[in-house]
Amino acid sequence: MPELSFNIKGVESAAKGLVPLLHFKLEVINGDPEEVIENVLLQAQIQIQPTQRCYVAEEKEKLADLFGTPERWGQTLRNQFWAHSQATVRRFTGSTEVILPVPCTYDLNVLGSKYFNALEGGDVSLLFLFSGSIFHHTDAGRLQVQQISWEKESSYRMPVTVWKEMMEHHYPNSAWLSLRRDVFDELAAYKRRHGLVTWEHVLQQLLANEQFAERSQRRNVSDEQAIKNLL
Repeated sequence: MPELSFNIKGVESAAKGLVPLLHFKLEVINGDPEEVIENVLLQAQIQIQPTQRCYVAEEKEKLADLFGTPERWGQTLRNQFWAHSQATVRRFTGSTEVILPVPCTYDLNVLGSKYFNALEGGDVSLLFLFSGSIFHHTDAGRLQVQQISWEKESSYRMPVTVWKEMMEHHYPNSAWLSLRRDVFDELAAYKRRHGLVTWEHVLQQLLANEQFAERSQRRNVSDEQAIKNLL
């Protein structure tokens, strides 16, 4: 009976991908080096293990949206789901290698993107949980299907630079924000009303208005006057 084990050997971004895509190089090893494995339909759930690294002050500040303030991290820092991946492993004996593709997004409302974006450097501990079906022949020559044990897993420390360089390649000097439709409509109306050319100009003006309002509050200007100043 096949007894497969799995080992992540490395990762790189897809060189010619139209969208951000990571390729994890996976080694698949059968306990019996002479047994022929006809095919494996492989699935992997990938989790982020945030407790497996240290964080500098800037990272802790950015991660407050995900985990709260550092004094709460003893309760909030838990493994977080990141992605699913699947691959078909072709016929092999002993061991083989296959690519696990993981599509990525730069939407900063998505937990994984928000987490990776907050990190300054180092690496991220990822946990791969494997499942799927193994096709092999019995001693009598009959094709048999065996399920992969849910206990099969592999850890890998992915350099943060791999993710950041991939996003910089696809979205140079850019970041994504996903907004509710009603909020976007309000921003679009503001943009037209003030004759602003780009969305960067909209946000820069709103930030400048907020700073002006904060200064007005410090000078004991009334709330009503501060609102009028924003308009």
